Amino acid sequence: MRERMLAGELYQADDPEITADLDRAARLMERFNTSPADDPTARLAALRALLGEVGEGAWIRPPFHCDYGHRIRIGPGTFINYQSVFLDVAPIVLGADVQVGPNVQLLTPTHPVPPEPRRAKWESAKPITIEDNVWLGGGAIVLAGVTVGANTVVGAGAVVTRDLPPNVVALGNPARPVRAVD
Repeated sequence: MRERMLAGELYQADDPEITADLDRAARLMERFNTSPADDPTARLAALRALLGEVGEGAWIRPPFHCDYGHRIRIGPGTFINYQSVFLDVAPIVLGADVQVGPNVQLLTPTHPVPPEPRRAKWESAKPITIEDNVWLGGGAIVLAGVTVGANTVVGAGAVVTRDLPPNVVALGNPARPVRAVD
């Protein structure tokens, strides 16, 4: 099942390998989220152990929550504020100098629409890409399979259900470009 998950196919999450990955991430999140504020070296070490990549000068304010961690890549100079949730069943990639407001959710998992496979606990995921210099306002939600183009601003509380082009301001549910970035 783990190989199916990594390939983006339907899988069931009760596989022992998947559970072991979840447990590993839970331990590392606990270490990061409870690290002393006056020990940034320990906090950064926990973050680097948890995530697939942490670029130079990138920072996350705890608490931070994810599924696996190793499928998340954070570019240099990126800042992620309190209470972010990154469900990384599929890869999540944030470019350089991305600003993520508090309570932002990046959600890669998907579930079948028909009831029987959903009841049988089948699921899958699609990657999320946030390109360079994007600002995700507080409480924004980005759904599976979405790419947010460079320099785009996503307003607070927006729900991004499809790709956004570069250099726009997007608002609403579903998020829609309302103007160009000056």
